[in-house]
Amino acid sequence: MVQSLIPDSNARQIGRSLRLWRSLRRLKQSAAADLLKVSQATVSRWEAGTATPSPLDQQALRVLMSARLDSAADFALARLVQRSSEPMHLVCDVTHRLLALSPARERRCRLPGAELLGQGLWRYATPQIVEQEGQLDRLGWFEPAPAAIEFDTQASLNQDMPIDRGRMRWVRLQLSDGSYVRLTDTVPPSDGAP
Repeated sequence: MVQSLIPDSNARQIGRSLRLWRSLRRLKQSAAADLLKVSQATVSRWEAGTATPSPLDQQALRVLMSARLDSAADFALARLVQRSSEPMHLVCDVTHRLLALSPARERRCRLPGAELLGQGLWRYATPQIVEQEGQLDRLGWFEPAPAAIEFDTQASLNQDMPIDRGRMRWVRLQLSDGSYVRLTDTVPPSDGAP
């Protein structure tokens, strides 16, 4: 289930994502409208950035555009994360659903990785993560080949998937079906502070 707590994306961001998703699948606006049970004109307004989908429509869009590990290359990426000695995880960039995590990241979790896989991680977001998510469009996250984004986050340790205080890095990668994932790792602070 997609977490309803994911912040409302602005109209431009949702429109870009939908337009790219359609073009990669060679779908017309009318076909996307049928899948979403809305009119073609509604899809057009979303893509033009002149209308914002309702919360229910945003949820339907996130489900429709969610990343899936479908190809050998996608599975190889997940295996690289799963075999990494660094604490990192891979999530769907649209739904924040966990797709893979490294053993070092899993050791910090209160639940086994198998229970977390497929779950939305948004509920574990720190205020700094929420703030950064709101800045993605301004930072060029949805442009072709965006730069990695790094920011400081506070600790949020009292949860199933704790977040350590440190510098968080997000890298946006495209899967074989055209959907996007986010590789996330946290680098501990270098100043020796707790």
